[in-house]
Parts: sequence; structure tokens; C-alpha cells
Amino acid sequence: MNKEKKNRPELLAPAGNMEKMKAALRFGADAVYLAGQRFGMRAGADNFDLDEMQQAVEYAHALDKKVYLTVNTMPRTHEYEALEAYIKEVGTFGLDAMIVADPGVLTLCRKYAAETPVHISTQTGVVSAADCLFWAEQGASRVVLARELSLKDIKEIRRLIPDTLELEAFVHGSMCVSYSGRCLLSENILGRDANRGGCAQPCRWNFKRYEIEEEKRPGTRFPIEEGPDGAFILSSKDLCMIDHIPALMESGLDSFKIEGRMKSAYYTAVCANTYRMAMDAYAADPAQYQTNPAWLEELESVTHREYATGYFFGHPMENAQLCENPGYQKEKAYLAVVTQVEGNRAFLCQRNKVCAGEEVSLLSPGRCGVPFTMCDMRNEKGEPIDSAPHPYMNFSIEATVAMKPGDIIRG
Repeated sequence: MNKEKKNRPELLAPAGNMEKMKAALRFGADAVYLAGQRFGMRAGADNFDLDEMQQAVEYAHALDKKVYLTVNTMPRTHEYEALEAYIKEVGTFGLDAMIVADPGVLTLCRKYAAETPVHISTQTGVVSAADCLFWAEQGASRVVLARELSLKDIKEIRRLIPDTLELEAFVHGSMCVSYSGRCLLSENILGRDANRGGCAQPCRWNFKRYEIEEEKRPGTRFPIEEGPDGAFILSSKDLCMIDHIPALMESGLDSFKIEGRMKSAYYTAVCANTYRMAMDAYAADPAQYQTNPAWLEELESVTHREYATGYFFGHPMENAQLCENPGYQKEKAYLAVVTQVEGNRAFLCQRNKVCAGEEVSLLSPGRCGVPFTMCDMRNEKGEPIDSAPHPYMNFSIEATVAMKPGDIIRG
């Protein structure tokens, strides 16, 4: 494999809406993956209507970056008429790829959007070189590997397939207790099909021991048994590979994928920025590369469960990679985004309440958070104010640290 290609894989970030997409690209992602209003695996995200999707492609391409569309649900027969029309239309948008999981969907993509590359979703559970070669024969240009593979497995697959077939894997974000996300629990309990984008994540609910009873659903009980190691339920720790960038960079992967289309623009920006810094540092000088402890601190600032390394270094149960605390560790407050800088004043758009004199930090592409104090806050009329309490309120502050449009202020 070409060494330059191997040492410079793509950084792929989630885009649940336009704001999140712009944050991902500004903070270092080479590409984003997003969904339309139908046929994507995150039906609960804002997602993109057809006009927004065209705008997203134009915006990314102007930055020489890429957009991949998820069409990775498992459609029923009665949905195929609408699916065919959808693929015909989005196939004209100039998308850089469609991510699919179902052979029927793949057939429609090859028929009605033949110029658009196809990536095979992790939902297909690809775990071998033979799997990869099969999908390549069906016209796929990339395979998103199953999350159940170790780095050793990935290297072996890379060795046995052509360089022209790209490999992608998740390196950060939520993990699923079921095999590559193929789960019936949500449908069984709530009638929301996880394989068609409706997962309610019941595996994350706060169950009691011995009899499973979700705290907000009294009376709905499921008996369980406790084994010798305790009563483990279903909630997996989140994946975080920031401390293992050299191993990832030398694995043969072509794309590092961040999970999280349902999460905030702040989450997207922080994760993209952190992995970008680490990947660039390694690519610049592999021999002298060292992990920066501040990178993990950055990733600790976003909403997440306890972190672990998933399957990359063996089976996760060997390291008890189920959550001890099933709840989220909350992210820092996303307070404002910089919209303009004039002289020593920065103009901001509020995201959460922020007060004059508050100690905050500035997140900019290519660096970790820089602390500063909110000084000389003024409203749009230039009048002094004590706080910015209103959603999307425009205001300004004294720029006591270097700022640029798109930078994020957090609490």
C-alpha cells in the first residue's frame, strides 16, 4: 500500500444538520456523512431536506471536502417506489458516495445513480477479506468495517484486498451492544425499528437489578439472572481511540469515522478538531509523535459515556467494557459562536446563557481551548449588558484573545 495514502487517512465526521456539518468541516473533517428525511439510520436527527442536501454538497465541494449520504436502512417492499424516486433525485446532486446496507438498495444505486460511488455500511457486518471482495464485485468502492474487528483483523483484511478498495472504521463515539447495530430490542419494546432508523436506545435505560424495570416505565418488568461476575445489562462504553493514533494510522484504514449525528455542533467540532490535531501531528513526524494529554481532556468535554477502546485490542468483555455508570457525562456548555471580528471586538451569536465576567474558553481549529474572561459585553445597539440570556441573541465582547469567525466559546 502507498505509504503516503496509509499515513493520511480521511477524517469523517457526522452531520445531523447544516450547523453541525459546517462545524465539522471548519474544525478539520475531510468529509461528512449525513442523511435525508428518509432511509437513513438516524431518523431522530434533524437531517437534510433535498434543498439543504444540495446546499451541503455545494458548500463542502467549495472547500474541497466530501459529502456521503446514508441510505442504509432495510426498506420494505412497499417503500421501493419512493426509494427509487429518491435515489434518482439525489443521484444528480454530485454526492461523493452513498452509504448502503441492503443489496436491494445497492441495486437501485447502481441503476439510477451509477456515477455516485457506493460505500457498504457497517450494518452489513463485514468482518473478512472475502466479505470485502464480494462487495467490491458488486461495485462498492469502500467498505465500512464491522465494529467487532480488532486492529489485527483490519491489518489482515488490508493485506488481502486491493489497494483500490477503501476501508473505513469507527474510531470514536457510541457503541452498540448488538452486532454491528443490528438490534430488535427497540422494536420489541416500543415498536421503533432500529434497522429502519428508529432506535430508542433502550439498552441505555436505567434498569434495576434482578428485575429489569426502566425508571420511567413502572410495571413493565423483565426478569434477569445474576452471574458470578454480577448483573451486567446492555449499556456499552463509548469508543475513544485518541490515545492510539499511531496504531490506527498504521492499520491500513483509509477513513476514521466519528459517530454522533444526534449530538451537538459542539460535540462535532471538538471531536473533529481533536482527531485532526492528533492525525496531523503523526503524519508530520511519526518517529517523534507523542500523545498530547490535552486531547483526551478535549474529548472529555463533550457528552459521552465512559470511554473504552471497543474491539480494537481484543474482545471488549475481556476488559469489562460495559458501563458502570449508564448515564452520560455532560459536555461543557456551548455558549456562543463567533460571527465576525472587527478590531478588538468580536461579534457573537448566543447558544446558551453567558454572563459578563464569566470565565470561559475559546475553541479554534487546530488548537485546544484557550481560557479567557467575557469582558465588555454589549448588545446590538452597543449598550453594555450583564448577560446574553436569549437564544441566538447577537452581542459583542472585547476580543482579549485571537478569534476568528466560526470559533466556539464554551463554559
